[in-house]
Amino acid sequence: MAPFTQSLRADERAMRLLRSAGEFASGPGVWLAIIGVGTWAAIDRTDAFVVGIVSGSILALGALGLTLLFGVLRFAHFAHGDSMMLSAYIAFFVLTGVIFGERADTELLPWSLNDLPGATDRIPWPGEGELSFGYGLLLAMIPAAGFIIAVFLLLEKLVYGPLRRRGSGVVIFAIASLGIAIAMRSVILVFWGPSPRFYAPGIRPTTDLPFDVRIVTDQIFILFAAVGLAALVYLMLYRTKLGKAMRAIADNADLARVSGIDADRITSWTWIIGGGLVATAGVLLALQAQLQPKLGFVLLLPLFAATILGGIGRPHGALVGGMIVGITQEVAVTLGFISPGYKFSVAFVLLITILLLRPKGLFGGSEQ
Repeated sequence: MAPFTQSLRADERAMRLLRSAGEFASGPGVWLAIIGVGTWAAIDRTDAFVVGIVSGSILALGALGLTLLFGVLRFAHFAHGDSMMLSAYIAFFVLTGVIFGERADTELLPWSLNDLPGATDRIPWPGEGELSFGYGLLLAMIPAAGFIIAVFLLLEKLVYGPLRRRGSGVVIFAIASLGIAIAMRSVILVFWGPSPRFYAPGIRPTTDLPFDVRIVTDQIFILFAAVGLAALVYLMLYRTKLGKAMRAIADNADLARVSGIDADRITSWTWIIGGGLVATAGVLLALQAQLQPKLGFVLLLPLFAATILGGIGRPHGALVGGMIVGITQEVAVTLGFISPGYKFSVAFVLLITILLLRPKGLFGGSEQ
């Protein structure tokens, strides 16, 4: 009997050790791994680390809009990536007036933003640098954002709102948003074709940074714009009545309605803010890479990976998650075991890993 009791106690100790190891791996272990790998990448892969921060800031903007929509509306918006690319193409159209014709590009608009005096002159950057584009592109973001916001509000009125009132499940919402994503991609292909396009063709100026790092000057602008907009959204959420109402709806929609919060108004504002984030992120993405119809769909997995990694419904988590995904993708390419064309698959590995270790994300996501 004694050997059996000793064996049972040993098994119990082993189980306790396994539970402790699991709790450590899913808690402090995850943060230690992130800090350790990030420190190594910053020291040994500095160029890729810096570019990853820029890419991560764009992902963070997209993930911020995605997590806001999920927090308030309670469904995953699979049309988010294609919405980003559609907004980027709308900005291109307003900027150049060009659409795709049967044999060649056609200038549909009699006048475009590039016709403004000095609109295409490169914007000077502090120091001796300059950006690759003029103020015309900055102006083009405004109608692009307005267009996407109008599309989102129309979709809420015609598609998502009726589905919500009928009590449709998350699967129905997912299928509906996926169908809308395909429709958006088709619109891009019909009007602008499959060929890559650029806001400002030609060689892009570069800037030298400390530690012998050289990056495209546009990327510095992208980082400042993305982080600045994310900070404004954070202040809106935690320092304004609208933000408090949005967070109340996200925490408990029924209780918020009983308390007198107008859920329909908050829903509309969520789409408006989400549309503004989508439009800005789309233009910044196209400025970082190029205009490609399929890029929105390819970007969808990194967006969801960043959202889930930070914690669904957690705005600050979207910023951290976007940075982690962006840095990991860029650094993984430098290791030589993955082609640059497949770097977005790294997000899939991160997604599976975080779901296994921390299903609620780094900052604890919504359970609903």
